[in-house]
Amino acid sequence: MPSAGAKLDPTREGLTLLVCPLRDDQGALGDLWLAKAAAECFDTLEMQVVQQVADHCAIAIRQARLYQASVQQISELERLNRLKDDFLSTVSHELRTPITNMKMAIQLLKMARTPQKREQYLQILEQECEREAELINDLLDLQRLEQGSKPLHLEEVSLAAWLPTVLQPFVQRAEANQQQLQWQIDPKVGKVVTDQAALTRVVQELVNNACKYTPPQHRITVTARRLSPEQVQIRVVNEGVEIPRSEWERIFEKFYRIPSGDPWKRGGTGLGLALVKQWMQRLGGSVSVESSQGKTCFTLVLPQGSLPVQTSPLAHNCA
Repeated sequence: MPSAGAKLDPTREGLTLLVCPLRDDQGALGDLWLAKAAAECFDTLEMQVVQQVADHCAIAIRQARLYQASVQQISELERLNRLKDDFLSTVSHELRTPITNMKMAIQLLKMARTPQKREQYLQILEQECEREAELINDLLDLQRLEQGSKPLHLEEVSLAAWLPTVLQPFVQRAEANQQQLQWQIDPKVGKVVTDQAALTRVVQELVNNACKYTPPQHRITVTARRLSPEQVQIRVVNEGVEIPRSEWERIFEKFYRIPSGDPWKRGGTGLGLALVKQWMQRLGGSVSVESSQGKTCFTLVLPQGSLPVQTSPLAHNCA
């Protein structure tokens, strides 16, 4: 009689086959096939031996898979550890730089002999204090967004009325940089339900970057239109600069800067686009970038959204 696991399979013409499943307590892993001439048969002892071999094979296969999984987990942990070390190193550097500049400004302020020099060093000190505060606030916002603990204050926003108020303060800056800032808002763009302060922060960051990196005599264009009854689109396009395709995803990483991407040395915290991505995810939307033919385009897609239905206390009591 064959054992409980091993089975004779007479379906192959001219052969006597013995098929033994490879399995353990977690399920089937495969089959072990043995063949003899049709005139020969497998006796009970042979089938018992085959069953034992199959059991050992199943154990070996499962252990090999577990080992492979553990190696992959170790590699992933090592990668995450490197990212953590890189992040901490970058944060330490970014936080230390303004402090170093503030210390230097304080020393120079002590030695200043004229009111003009004292005013100059006070301005440097103020700028570096603002830079440090901005960096710390950005880091705290990023942490809250990644943890999902940043609250949203949803309200109905009319894009045609709201967007010009966000863009108008940049007009004078663009003119000072010899740039042209313009916007085109589809009258049918309508309203969205979103966190207005968060969306304002996102658009300001994108337009700020456009003003920062667009060369003189070039144009910055902001457009808004409705993609569908459920979605709207806001685009910020600046001319005269391109982002290599290999950098399209990386520019949304914390502290990442494109090599040689800031020829004017305008600086920044390196957290702006990371915040944009996190805010858009928190708002249920998305951000993407495309760059070609001397233009760079950041595209925001926002859901229509809806305000939560509030139950009337009177209706609740009556129910």
